Amino acid sequence: MDSWLGLSGTLIVEALARWRVALGFLSGVLVLALAQPSLRSLAAGTAVALLGEILRVWAAGHLNKSREVTSSGPYRWFAHPLYVGSSIMGAGLAIGSASVTAAVVIALYLGLTLTAAIRSEEAFLRKTFGHEYDRYRREASGPAAGRRFSLSRAIANREHRAAIGLAVAVLLLLLKATYNGMFWRQPGG
Repeated sequence: MDSWLGLSGTLIVEALARWRVALGFLSGVLVLALAQPSLRSLAAGTAVALLGEILRVWAAGHLNKSREVTSSGPYRWFAHPLYVGSSIMGAGLAIGSASVTAAVVIALYLGLTLTAAIRSEEAFLRKTFGHEYDRYRREASGPAAGRRFSLSRAIANREHRAAIGLAVAVLLLLLKATYNGMFWRQPGG
């Protein structure tokens, strides 16, 4: 029974990790439907989400995905700065949506999919890099520890997609706020 539970748990983790982008779009549609954004909530939420995207760009500019273990930039302080950045972006979008229910959807989505992605990614890194990855987890050292940030590396890691996604999410919330009359309501109306 334990081996079956272990296998099914592994299959669920792999499925969540593999389908996290598609699940993100579905969650995004639900969040947009639930959102009640205002100018104030959008301004505050966008500021927080931008901090998350800045962290993601910084991390992507230090990373050679699947080719090495990186310990430069934010990888000195976080094992998974891209996911930390995504979580901060999610918090910003939750603030921007001004809806507790939308915030719960965002938290559930991020909690489930990022946990699955981390487990899947760590298994891949241990299998691919073995002791080098274990050493990285213990201490921030190694050949990439002194690497400088590279915007071209961030672009090669397709970080512009996350930035575009964030911009689209904020614009959709802005459109919803405008459509709902939050920005142009007449006094007494």
